[in-house]
Amino acid sequence: MNSKLNRTHFVEGLTAGIPIALGYIPIAVTFGLLARSADLPFYIPALMSFFVFAGASQFIGVNLLSLGVSHGEIILTTFILNLRHFLMSAAISQKIPESVSKAWRAVLAFGITDETFTIAALRQEESLSRYFVLGLNTIAFAAWNAGTWIGLFFSSGLPAVLQSSMGIALYAMFIGLLIPSCKQSRSALVVALLAASIHSLIRWLPVTASISGGWGIIFATLISAGIGAYLFTEEN
Repeated sequence: MNSKLNRTHFVEGLTAGIPIALGYIPIAVTFGLLARSADLPFYIPALMSFFVFAGASQFIGVNLLSLGVSHGEIILTTFILNLRHFLMSAAISQKIPESVSKAWRAVLAFGITDETFTIAALRQEESLSRYFVLGLNTIAFAAWNAGTWIGLFFSSGLPAVLQSSMGIALYAMFIGLLIPSCKQSRSALVVALLAASIHSLIRWLPVTASISGGWGIIFATLISAGIGAYLFTEEN
């Protein structure tokens, strides 16, 4: 009886995650194409999608790798970028029954993304089945990795001119993510402008121009986020 109920919850999670999967595939294909256009070995983007499973961090990681930034700076940058996932995992864990083991919770936390968190958090049930969250995460994870492999596979067949032009995809993707947030939130707009201004100052001022690109991004992110937290304690 329990196994049948678990399968039902798992299928419900898979079904709920179909829209996420359909949205992930083209972005993951772009990631695979972009990684190959940056001359990264085939296995690096494949392993990133399997073990990291965080789109924005992977795109930034590829960009920093192509710029020759040190591994420590890349790890710290992506760590800061993914800090929000700690809060998301903590929030979802409150909806998981207390009887679920820590090992299960760790597995479920790995699959939490912005999109799976949104669907799980908006469910009406007070308590979520671990199998529902597992199904939701599984289809998102499978779609992201399948899209990455499709991008890697087709990258070799693209003309050289088109492969080199894929570098603009990174900036187009982040602009596409940023503009809707800025239109909905004045604080997001202010923090984004602050981050761009601070990073520009770091690059242009003679006293800070020697700071590497990776550390420049880290400093700009931390300073702008700190100012934003001070100015916008509540969303206006």
